[in-house]
Amino acid sequence: METLARHLRICVTGPECTGKTTLAALLATHYGTVWVPEYSREYALAVGRELTRDDVEPIGRGQIANEERLVGSAKRLLVFDTDLISTIVYARYYYDFVPQWLATEARARRSDVYLLHDIDVPFVRDAARDAAEDRAAHLELFRRVLAEHGAAVVLIRGGWEERRSIAIEAVERLLKNP
Repeated sequence: METLARHLRICVTGPECTGKTTLAALLATHYGTVWVPEYSREYALAVGRELTRDDVEPIGRGQIANEERLVGSAKRLLVFDTDLISTIVYARYYYDFVPQWLATEARARRSDVYLLHDIDVPFVRDAARDAAEDRAAHLELFRRVLAEHGAAVVLIRGGWEERRSIAIEAVERLLKNP
């Protein structure tokens, strides 16, 4: 955690299928740093079944492990393709359950800025994405949970070039005034 605190942290977050992974990779490349992949997607594909309340803890711990594994390779900033706040959002939405340790860790690991993706892009269903009809509710819950955590949030919306531009402007503001 001490090493994590030495970096400016950018979290790309929001409902499924809104371009988070694409933008996280783009930002990491643009700034010559690394990005931390979304562990919950990796986990869901690996277990190959519908997730349950019992999966919340291993997903949270896996996200932390991914962050700790990659932080040493980061330059001044570290880009996250979601973080523990996303785990909280989905745990609340699907199970109405968030382990206390997860809430505590999410506050301690809060990113410096959250690039919250709007749902104004087409949904593409795949093996890990199946909640097209829930995206509006997910977006509202992301807004609420980010506000509860006192997070700085920038809404990412529009076409892909506009999303990229809004994100880079937000990161540049953070770099100028950390």
